[in-house]
Amino acid sequence: MISQAPPLALYVHLPWCVRKCPYCDFNSHAVPSAGVPERAYLDALLDDLEHAARSCAGRPLVSVFFGGGTPSLFSASAIAAVLDAAQRRFPSAAGVEVTLEANPGTIERGRFRDYRDAGVNRVSLGAQSFDARQLQGLGRIHGPGDTLAAVEELHAAGLDNFNLDLMYALPRQTVGESLADLERALELGPAHVSHYQLTLEPGTVFERRPPPLPDDDTAYAMQLACESRLAEAGFRQYEVSAYGRPGRESRHNLNYWRFGDYVGIGAGAHGKVSDPASGRIVREARVRHPAHYLAATRPEERIAERREVPAEDLPFEFCLNALRLVDGFEPAWFEAATGLPWSALEPTVAEAERRGLLATTEQGLRVPTTLGRRFLNDLQALFLAPKAAAADVSRRAGLASGPAIS
Repeated sequence: MISQAPPLALYVHLPWCVRKCPYCDFNSHAVPSAGVPERAYLDALLDDLEHAARSCAGRPLVSVFFGGGTPSLFSASAIAAVLDAAQRRFPSAAGVEVTLEANPGTIERGRFRDYRDAGVNRVSLGAQSFDARQLQGLGRIHGPGDTLAAVEELHAAGLDNFNLDLMYALPRQTVGESLADLERALELGPAHVSHYQLTLEPGTVFERRPPPLPDDDTAYAMQLACESRLAEAGFRQYEVSAYGRPGRESRHNLNYWRFGDYVGIGAGAHGKVSDPASGRIVREARVRHPAHYLAATRPEERIAERREVPAEDLPFEFCLNALRLVDGFEPAWFEAATGLPWSALEPTVAEAERRGLLATTEQGLRVPTTLGRRFLNDLQALFLAPKAAAADVSRRAGLASGPAIS
């Protein structure tokens, strides 16, 4: 049995972008010609939130994340309305983290001050690169100067807790160019950096028309060089692609990786809620397309999928998340989060250690080795139940078009 309910977060999906990027496989959509239907979507979100809160009444929120899409296309008053509604339905934990994703090309002067006043205390800025040629090739609507201006606005608003999203292994990029991008990012004084490799995702323009990407060895050399530079600059890597200054790790991200619970509202959002009384862990997914989400007349019509996670799938679902953490996990954590005995995971852990992908520390933590982090997909796949091995991993993880990670 699950000993107690894990921490609870709220994810709010705002699905529109000015333009869809050719590498993006998120549930995002170009802004309609009539503009973002902010009022109608806000009404649907509030109705969705009211319905979702029933499954976890009385539990405090540890974080709220507005992801997209481009949430900074929405007004500060819309963000404030969602936060006010959340506070009425959930008792807020002390110092709750509230993150807003923003595109540097959509920020007007003074906007971040308005978001701060609405309740946002952390911003994730999608810089991606500081090379104008690369940004154009990635289909971004902003240039390097827009990122610099956005960061100036953040500092002016007193929002020093901000993340910069930065990509590497870009088309024809060299190791030196990836380090130059990182140096430009560090000069802006972020509290957190999400540093991740460009990959060709199914269903994207880049998958259909692949750009000339660096080979695997070059990409890995970029990763190692940038990891070293980030450590030198005082950033601690706590997850595969996440680096934070001391005390500035993303609480929202950590809740995902620690197999915490989260309510997901908005088109395509995913959620996971545990019930200690019954021992059940339930995943939900909202309908993906914004038009269908808006067309729903009852909150139940916005739910595209609702399923209880079978016990045999829990070891994989737990490890899919926990193995991304640099510090690893301990047996008691697995037992508390899943309600399963350690013996359900122990044989596979032993096999992963035999292959050199996992190691046990003196404190009893199971930690991915350098080899395990490099071949993370192979390490995670060891924990698949036989029937789950044939299923789509991202769907079972509940992350495909749900929680944003940055």
